[in-house]
Amino acid sequence: MFTGIIAGTGTVLDLAPTNRPGVTRLIIDAGELIADLPDGGSLAVNGVCLTAVPAPGAFAADLMGETLQRTTLGSLGAGSRVNLERCVPAGGRLDGHIVQGHVDAVGAVLAITDQGGWMLMRVCLPAPLAGQVAAKGSIAVDGVSLTVTGVSPADEREPWFEIGLIPATLATTTLGEARVGALVNLETDVVAKYVARLTDVGAAHSAQTGDTA
Repeated sequence: MFTGIIAGTGTVLDLAPTNRPGVTRLIIDAGELIADLPDGGSLAVNGVCLTAVPAPGAFAADLMGETLQRTTLGSLGAGSRVNLERCVPAGGRLDGHIVQGHVDAVGAVLAITDQGGWMLMRVCLPAPLAGQVAAKGSIAVDGVSLTVTGVSPADEREPWFEIGLIPATLATTTLGEARVGALVNLETDVVAKYVARLTDVGAAHSAQTGDTA
């Protein structure tokens, strides 16, 4: 489990297919952040939970097809900067919100507006996820725990949400480098996912039984 509080950034050294069908290996220079990372330890890269194979100052992780299709990791290249977070230890502080490292979808940055001391970013998201994002709720964008400041109307054909980025976030994460059109990994709040699922199951059960109470 993660909290969406980025510990630092790393630099991609290589992203290349392996000799195993459907498997791509990602290698990242992570510096001292992984000094005590065990072989097989978990680490989030731009919000994606990966199993790491550490090496001096760097680590490798194998990406399967599902990861490449559902996230932006497949578009990385040598020199790309990425957000990194170690998994939260038992008894650790939950400074952000519960982040699983299971990306739901990729969104695109629609607008970035300078608000003086901070930036307002608008991001589109797939319609099926719109009901899981609420104003003043939490969302992880490229692994960064953020508070939703606004959402599109319920009948919006192309839903979006807005987040505020304070100077610390802009300086210590890759979101400070984001531009309009950039693709970002999105993970909605796990509680919202379960509520949405329960609602769908309840509605389906009512339709099957004819119960409208």
